Amino acid sequence: MLKLNFKKTKFLRSLKTRLFLIVFMIGLIPCIAMRYAILQNYEQRAVSVKTSEVQAQLKILVNHLITYGYLQDTSSEVINAELNQLSNLYDGRVLIVNNNLKVVKDTYGISEGKTIISEEVIRCLKGDNISRYDSDNSYIEITTPIVNAPVTEKADDMPMKGNKVDGVMLTSVSTDTITVTLEILSRKAMVVEALVAIIVFIMSLLISYALIRPFEKITDALSQVKEGYSNDPISVTDCLETERIGEAFNKVLGRMKVLDDSRQEFVSNVSHELKTPITSIKVLADSLRGQEDVPIDLYREFMEDIATEIDRENEIINDLLALIKMDRSASDLNISHVDINMLVELIMRRLRPIAEKRDIELVYESIRPVTAAVDEVKMTLVITNLIENAIKYNKEHGWVKVTLDADYQFFSIEVADSGIGIPADSVEHIYERFYRVDKSHSKEIDGTGLGLAITRSAILLHRGSIRVSSEEGEGTTFTVKIPLTYISVS
Repeated sequence: MLKLNFKKTKFLRSLKTRLFLIVFMIGLIPCIAMRYAILQNYEQRAVSVKTSEVQAQLKILVNHLITYGYLQDTSSEVINAELNQLSNLYDGRVLIVNNNLKVVKDTYGISEGKTIISEEVIRCLKGDNISRYDSDNSYIEITTPIVNAPVTEKADDMPMKGNKVDGVMLTSVSTDTITVTLEILSRKAMVVEALVAIIVFIMSLLISYALIRPFEKITDALSQVKEGYSNDPISVTDCLETERIGEAFNKVLGRMKVLDDSRQEFVSNVSHELKTPITSIKVLADSLRGQEDVPIDLYREFMEDIATEIDRENEIINDLLALIKMDRSASDLNISHVDINMLVELIMRRLRPIAEKRDIELVYESIRPVTAAVDEVKMTLVITNLIENAIKYNKEHGWVKVTLDADYQFFSIEVADSGIGIPADSVEHIYERFYRVDKSHSKEIDGTGLGLAITRSAILLHRGSIRVSSEEGEGTTFTVKIPLTYISVS
């Protein structure tokens, strides 16, 4: 019991931990993803707004550069003041580059007169407006073409075809304010995440406890059943899953009870069947021993009865051994290709004398030749048992008809008789061990009550099936279907 409780506790703890982690991650991951999505969206939006704002200023400034002919004369105080003002306003740098790639103006005053070669400048000389955001160094770089025609609001990103590009305005704008804002938002988001994590943590504990509670109940109930303290059905209706588990277990429990009752009944029947002949033998032997000068005729009669009871005991033991052997596995099957037509004819020749004693007509009809992969000994047992039963439980002057047929996959043997039939309430029990339909006539009709159980087991070993249709007082028909080719299932 301690070992079981340890395993149960370990399992429930593991399940509770997994449920907690799942709920916690489901609650926290969307929060983290949302934080990154909001921050990234803000950054993109802020950069886009600032770029548009600066580009609008640059378009105005480019028009002034063209008006004052700044590329030819950089001494204009008005333009220089505007360039310095723009540079200070956006905490950036402005370079004016002519079409010879020479820097004519640098608001930092360190690159004037130098030649600058870059992809952005060259593309801009062809008329392209280019902007690039460098998040690592926190700046936006914008190249604006200086053309001999004024730059309008409609020339945002379109090449200025048909107009000569005289130069390029290369502007770098700081994005430190965006970076600072992102850091502030990130810190606030982390605080919110921490609060959400605490809330999700508590909710995960509560939810995992609520979810695991029904399983604890059902585990406790299973433990009670396992230890034998209770055989009552399990009923845990806290949730649909545990209710279904309980229903499934109750079905298994019911099946186990049926099997246990069947086992106990089988043991009881075996004891009774084995004890009956021994009791009869003892009574006969005691009768002989208790008499002096027993007449020879009486002595011979008693000895014949004793021999009969011994034969009956031997038959029961042999049938039990055969049934136990059938219950093992199909590994004992000795499969070979057997001519089923010849096998049925041979069995009917053996049983014909028994039928003639009761004036029962045996009829055999073979629809087509049949050869199948079967265990010949066990198949002989199946056919013999069915025909013997049809003779035993028949009426005087009755008939038994055996029909053999086959298709591309199975062969079938139908054994029909004009016998006493089987009551409807007994049909489902006829394959049970030691079951007799008419117990009042069980001594009159020879047999152990194991024949159909052995027959069904042998058929199942061949992956076949057996069906019965019967009407009380009218007769019975057994139909057996066996695969033509045996397929082993490991």
